[in-house]
Amino acid sequence: MQPEVKLRAVRLIEALGTWPAGGQGLAAARKRAADAGYDPALADQAGALLGGAPEAAVQVLEAQYGGILTDSASVLVVCRQYTPGDDSGSGGTTVDVRLSAASPQWTVTALHPAVPGPPAASLTSAAHAVLADIQAITLPPAAHADVLSGNVHDSALDALLTLARSHRMMLSVVRSGHPIDVFGTTRPSDHPKGRAFDVWTIDGHAVIDPATPQALVESFMRAAAAAGSYNVGGPYLLSGGTGNQFFSDATHHDHVHVGFDY
Repeated sequence: MQPEVKLRAVRLIEALGTWPAGGQGLAAARKRAADAGYDPALADQAGALLGGAPEAAVQVLEAQYGGILTDSASVLVVCRQYTPGDDSGSGGTTVDVRLSAASPQWTVTALHPAVPGPPAASLTSAAHAVLADIQAITLPPAAHADVLSGNVHDSALDALLTLARSHRMMLSVVRSGHPIDVFGTTRPSDHPKGRAFDVWTIDGHAVIDPATPQALVESFMRAAAAAGSYNVGGPYLLSGGTGNQFFSDATHHDHVHVGFDY
């Protein structure tokens, strides 16, 4: 919808989460932010993105809207972070980057990194199955940690497993790293309650890609509803469903939202 807004968020996360040998620490992160044209104080809000490794490199996997309005936005920057001894990028996170409209470019006003919580002592069979199905369900670091925390409801996990029988999915956000309230409202989001997940790639096709068949996205949205979701959002407004089961808006042009009320 407004790619320059996403780019503004992404460039900051890249600057904060990537540093050469000896470039760790808050002071160095503040300088990197300032050099990239951002308020250096934003580095103080970077959380786990500023680990103590002697060097690091961030790979941004996806930049998804948490919300986009005329004068403000939330961009969820999903990333892996590679450090010496960690070739898998397990140290990555998701950062809810808040921006406000300004000229000549939008201003980043705040960072809200994901806080998934520690791994649970025990997990449900559904959680174990989701974590094991690496062929059909790709979880970025924060989403993986969400499932490990035991704070994702089985309603969402069971739906993921159902969808995985016929689709390969890359998820962006599950529980943490998402706005607490639906952006621009005071209505609580289902994500922080562990009752929602967002999918940005279906069967190898990015939802936002104009070349992705509309029929694929629509069939996935209907499959999500059939799997128990009461609230399915995406780039297309579908007919049918129960009540307002399907919705579409500017925020959901780049992913499919699948929410649950139990």
